Amino acid sequence: MSGVRQQPMRSTASLRHRLAERGVDPTLLLLLPGLVLAIALFVYPFSYGIGLTVQPSAEMQEQWGGGLFANYVAFFRDPFVFDSIWLTMRLALPAALFNVLASIPVAMVLRHRFRGKRLLTSLLVLPITLGTVLTAQGLLIFAGRQGWINRTLLEIGLIDEPLRLVNNYLGVMFSLVITGFPFAFLLISSYLSGIDPSLERAAKTLGAGWWQRFRRIILPLLAPGLATTFILTFVLAFSVFPSARLVGDAMGETRVMSLMAFRAFGEQNDYAMASTIALMMGVVELLVVAAVLGLRSLLYRGTTGGKG
Repeated sequence: MSGVRQQPMRSTASLRHRLAERGVDPTLLLLLPGLVLAIALFVYPFSYGIGLTVQPSAEMQEQWGGGLFANYVAFFRDPFVFDSIWLTMRLALPAALFNVLASIPVAMVLRHRFRGKRLLTSLLVLPITLGTVLTAQGLLIFAGRQGWINRTLLEIGLIDEPLRLVNNYLGVMFSLVITGFPFAFLLISSYLSGIDPSLERAAKTLGAGWWQRFRRIILPLLAPGLATTFILTFVLAFSVFPSARLVGDAMGETRVMSLMAFRAFGEQNDYAMASTIALMMGVVELLVVAAVLGLRSLLYRGTTGGKG
């Protein structure tokens, strides 16, 4: 036997091959920058916010008790803050429902070709480019006590005194409809464009009327898309802030949860309570989303017919 010890041979395989031998796809490394960004911009701030909710101030603990959970106790026991859940839902649910229902007939009409379709579609989605602040400013100009609507109605004698169309519940609702309808319309149009027109033509050949075709063909295929559209428009309306402050009654009937969080943060300098309200906003939204998705799964188990 030779006394010379042989050196083990080094693998000449590339790093990609060695990772593949261990069942690791090297292309997953491309996710690393996005993962770092998600942790920096979402996971860490979210975790930090949750941590703030269990760091109540001494005044909060003394007033409401509850130890580390004093902020949660204050949220549920203070009617001024807790009632903001109902006030926000009172705005978000009707606005989302109206936007979805109003978008269906409009999208049904605009899926056909006719002269002026592009212009009409552009006008319908124009409010997206305006934003909520400009929309609120426009409402104040057109629907305020000295706005064009009231002045016109007064001049023609239809009313004796100006209508109160802003700085109340109606003002915020108008704003939510104007800003939310384009999103609902675009989503439903996308779902409708993916439904095969030959299905309707076949039903029409068999003698089905427009209502039968809509109820038995279009609506079942559109149902999952309607649920998704409702969820997105609801979340958009639930987080309303500029409209509630500019064209609503900020400390009255439009005292939404986002205003309560801003009040705790900007006016009371209570960051812990502001984080608690923001967290409860997310919980309420998740409960509504889960309820809608659960209802959709019970009523419809097939696949959607649209592109959305």
